[in-house]
Amino acid sequence: DFSLNPTYGAIQLRAGFTPDPFQVNIQSGGSINAAQTIGGSCTGYIARAPDYRVNYTPGSFPLIFSVASGADTTLVVNGPDRRWYCDDDGGTNGLNPMVRFNTPMAGQYDVWVGTYGSNQNFSTTLHVSEVTSQ
Repeated sequence: DFSLNPTYGAIQLRAGFTPDPFQVNIQSGGSINAAQTIGGSCTGYIARAPDYRVNYTPGSFPLIFSVASGADTTLVVNGPDRRWYCDDDGGTNGLNPMVRFNTPMAGQYDVWVGTYGSNQNFSTTLHVSEVTSQ
Protein backbone atom coordinates (compact mmCIF):
# COMPACT_ATOMS: atom_id res chain seq x y z
CA ASP A 1 0.00 0.00 0.00
CA PHE A 2 2.06 2.94 -1.28
CA SER A 3 -0.21 5.40 0.55
CA LEU A 4 1.28 4.28 3.90
CA ASN A 5 4.33 5.89 5.46
CA PRO A 6 7.54 3.95 4.69
CA THR A 7 8.89 1.87 7.57
CA TYR A 8 12.57 2.87 7.23
CA GLY A 9 12.22 6.47 6.07
CA ALA A 10 12.43 8.60 2.97
CA ILE A 11 14.90 10.80 1.13
CA GLN A 12 14.93 13.50 -1.56
CA LEU A 13 17.61 12.86 -4.19
CA ARG A 14 18.60 14.97 -7.19
CA ALA A 15 20.61 13.79 -10.20
CA GLY A 16 24.30 13.76 -9.33
CA PHE A 17 23.67 12.99 -5.64
CA THR A 18 26.51 12.00 -3.33
CA PRO A 19 27.41 9.70 -1.81
CA ASP A 20 26.60 7.28 -4.60
CA PRO A 21 25.38 4.73 -3.81
CA PHE A 22 23.00 5.99 -1.14
CA GLN A 23 22.51 3.09 1.31
CA VAL A 24 19.94 2.22 3.97
CA ASN A 25 19.65 -0.91 6.13
CA ILE A 26 16.29 -2.70 5.84
CA GLN A 27 14.76 -5.93 7.13
CA SER A 28 13.48 -7.81 4.10
CA GLY A 29 10.21 -9.66 3.96
CA GLY A 30 6.68 -9.50 5.23
CA SER A 31 3.45 -11.45 5.15
CA ILE A 32 2.19 -10.35 1.71
CA ASN A 33 2.85 -12.61 -1.28
CA ALA A 34 3.78 -10.14 -4.06
CA ALA A 35 3.05 -12.68 -6.82
CA GLN A 36 -0.55 -13.07 -5.65
CA THR A 37 -1.14 -9.42 -4.70
CA ILE A 38 0.65 -7.55 -7.51
CA GLY A 39 1.26 -10.24 -10.12
CA GLY A 40 3.39 -9.80 -13.22
CA SER A 41 7.07 -10.43 -12.53
CA CYS A 42 6.71 -9.61 -8.82
CA THR A 43 7.78 -12.34 -6.40
CA GLY A 44 8.65 -12.73 -2.76
CA TYR A 45 7.04 -11.79 0.50
CA ILE A 46 6.82 -8.08 1.28
CA ALA A 47 5.43 -5.83 4.01
CA ARG A 48 2.18 -3.88 3.63
CA ALA A 49 3.85 -0.46 3.92
CA PRO A 50 6.78 0.52 1.70
CA ASP A 51 10.18 -0.10 3.25
CA TYR A 52 11.64 3.11 1.83
CA ARG A 53 10.60 6.10 -0.28
CA VAL A 54 12.80 8.03 -2.70
CA ASN A 55 11.64 11.32 -4.18
CA TYR A 56 13.87 11.82 -7.19
CA THR A 57 14.65 14.71 -9.50
CA PRO A 58 16.22 13.23 -12.66
CA GLY A 59 19.04 14.44 -14.86
CA SER A 60 20.96 12.54 -17.52
CA PHE A 61 21.70 9.47 -15.37
CA PRO A 62 19.90 6.16 -14.87
CA LEU A 63 18.39 5.41 -11.46
CA ILE A 64 19.26 1.98 -10.05
CA PHE A 65 17.71 0.28 -7.02
CA SER A 66 19.51 -2.83 -5.79
CA VAL A 67 19.84 -4.93 -2.65
CA ALA A 68 22.85 -6.50 -0.97
CA SER A 69 22.02 -9.47 1.24
CA GLY A 70 23.21 -12.93 2.15
CA ALA A 71 19.62 -14.16 1.66
CA ASP A 72 17.58 -14.57 -1.53
CA THR A 73 15.77 -11.24 -1.76
CA THR A 74 13.37 -9.59 -4.21
CA LEU A 75 12.66 -5.98 -5.08
CA VAL A 76 9.31 -4.29 -5.69
CA VAL A 77 9.20 -0.63 -6.77
CA ASN A 78 6.09 1.44 -7.34
CA GLY A 79 7.19 4.23 -9.68
CA PRO A 80 5.94 7.79 -10.14
CA ASP A 81 3.69 6.47 -12.92
CA ARG A 82 2.04 4.15 -10.31
CA ARG A 83 3.25 1.09 -12.25
CA TRP A 84 4.96 -1.84 -10.51
CA TYR A 85 8.57 -2.74 -11.34
CA CYS A 86 9.92 -5.97 -9.87
CA ASP A 87 13.00 -8.16 -9.93
CA ASP A 88 14.23 -11.33 -8.28
CA ASP A 89 17.82 -12.14 -9.29
CA GLY A 90 18.96 -9.30 -11.59
CA GLY A 91 21.69 -7.98 -9.28
CA THR A 92 25.38 -8.76 -9.27
CA ASN A 93 25.62 -11.98 -7.24
CA GLY A 94 22.70 -13.95 -8.71
CA LEU A 95 20.46 -13.85 -5.63
CA ASN A 96 20.19 -10.08 -5.17
CA PRO A 97 17.59 -8.06 -7.09
CA MET A 98 18.02 -4.91 -9.17
CA VAL A 99 15.53 -2.53 -10.81
CA ARG A 100 17.04 -0.04 -13.28
CA PHE A 101 15.32 2.99 -14.78
CA ASN A 102 17.39 4.06 -17.81
CA THR A 103 15.34 7.24 -18.19
CA PRO A 104 13.97 7.84 -14.69
CA MET A 105 10.82 9.84 -14.09
CA ALA A 106 10.61 12.68 -11.60
CA GLY A 107 8.67 11.87 -8.48
CA GLN A 108 8.04 9.28 -5.79
CA TYR A 109 9.50 5.77 -5.86
CA ASP A 110 8.16 3.46 -3.14
CA VAL A 111 10.42 0.48 -2.50
CA TRP A 112 9.81 -2.91 -0.87
CA VAL A 113 12.57 -5.45 -0.22
CA GLY A 114 11.06 -8.92 -0.21
CA THR A 115 12.22 -12.36 0.81
CA TYR A 116 11.93 -15.06 -1.83
CA GLY A 117 10.04 -18.23 -0.96
CA SER A 118 8.92 -17.48 2.62
CA ASN A 119 7.89 -14.68 4.94
CA GLN A 120 11.17 -14.75 6.89
CA ASN A 121 13.01 -11.51 7.62
CA PHE A 122 16.67 -10.90 6.77
CA SER A 123 19.07 -7.98 7.21
CA THR A 124 19.67 -6.27 3.87
CA THR A 125 21.05 -3.05 2.48
CA LEU A 126 19.10 -1.09 -0.11
CA HIS A 127 21.34 0.76 -2.57
CA VAL A 128 20.19 3.68 -4.70
CA SER A 129 22.68 4.65 -7.40
CA GLU A 130 23.11 6.40 -10.72
CA VAL A 131 26.25 4.39 -11.49
CA THR A 132 26.15 0.75 -10.37
CA SER A 133 24.13 -2.06 -8.82
CA GLN A 134 25.00 -4.38 -5.95
